[in-house]
Amino acid sequence: MASASSIAANIASKTKTKKKHFVAQKVKLFRASDPLLSVLMWGVNHSINELSHVQIPIMLMPDDFKAYSKIKVDNHLFNKENMPSHFKFKEYCPLVFRNLRERFGIDDQDFSNSLTRSAPLNSDAQGRSGARFHTSYDKRYVIKIISSEDVAEMHNILKKYHQFIVECHGNTLLPQFLGMYRLTVDGDETYMIVTRNVFSHRLSVYKKYDLKVGGLCSFTAIAKELPTYKDNDFINDGMKICIDGENKKMFLEKLKKDVEFLAQLKLMDYSLLVGIHDVERAEQEEVESEDNEPEEEGESDGGGIGTPPDSPSNTLDSTKPLGPGEFDPAIDVYAIKSNDNATKKEIYFMAIIDILQHYDAKKKAAHAAKTVKHGAGAEISTVNPEQYSKRFYDFITTILS
Repeated sequence: MASASSIAANIASKTKTKKKHFVAQKVKLFRASDPLLSVLMWGVNHSINELSHVQIPIMLMPDDFKAYSKIKVDNHLFNKENMPSHFKFKEYCPLVFRNLRERFGIDDQDFSNSLTRSAPLNSDAQGRSGARFHTSYDKRYVIKIISSEDVAEMHNILKKYHQFIVECHGNTLLPQFLGMYRLTVDGDETYMIVTRNVFSHRLSVYKKYDLKVGGLCSFTAIAKELPTYKDNDFINDGMKICIDGENKKMFLEKLKKDVEFLAQLKLMDYSLLVGIHDVERAEQEEVESEDNEPEEEGESDGGGIGTPPDSPSNTLDSTKPLGPGEFDPAIDVYAIKSNDNATKKEIYFMAIIDILQHYDAKKKAAHAAKTVKHGAGAEISTVNPEQYSKRFYDFITTILS
């Protein structure tokens, strides 16, 4: 009888096999204005369906962290307005990401529905180096276009990241990595990674900050509907995160473990994304919207930033309706409510983002050059990962009250 480890290894090796499918059109049609998004929707749907037939191994094997599944589609019958007739879809480490989704409490069918029932939405947010973002139509997930270097870094840290998630039972401020893909359309390769949205799918964020280690120059795109402010803006605005003692203790415990883990991996330049939901403002806007549109059916999301209605068949949705300022902690995992004594009733969404920056030779050289010029004690951005993690943690403790 085959051992569990040999079965798991067999599954991992099978995921490496290259498939070539000639798929009949209109079994399920995925429509998006961007052919790349149509291919993503098709690929995620295909991947989740394929995984549903693969037995869940007792434990992940080393090969699972190198495995991939690959499919090439050639079909001249595809309606080119919706889907390219030739494309390739590759999923990295499918069993590992399925296991991560499970540990983050995400059902695979719900995950597939969020990404495939309707086309992902463009986000006006841009990441480091102008990286493009989309959100799933129900705002639960973020799809980020990444570089091949990011894919390599993700492979480098994936085993330790998975182990960390197991040990902390998914209770972390780190990004929740849920799937990583390569899409090839017209010979161009695009890499994408899917994470859980830091912000709520139903409570609008009125202000957001990207915080690092204090004293960074303010840079905002004021023309945007929801600009991302920086450290100096937070300090100059006199902002504080007003949470009660128990929430503060739990938050700082998570933050400390997370940044120590990132330092061990020699990762740095990450930041804390903070989104603020103003409960009273949302209530007021909901009342105004009801007054202005008396015949409008459906529930307002109470927000300044439009959110599509929740999918009624998504099993993650709460069984009881949520009132103003309420959230389901199983979905809005990064949310913390303000304490009872706060001057404003707010909900804070806080998570660590942009963790795939490795302290490589280039950073070391820059750090050495600046140390020679400014001295070892100078406040410079090219500190090493241990210093960065400590400075980051110390700065974040100062913004909590």
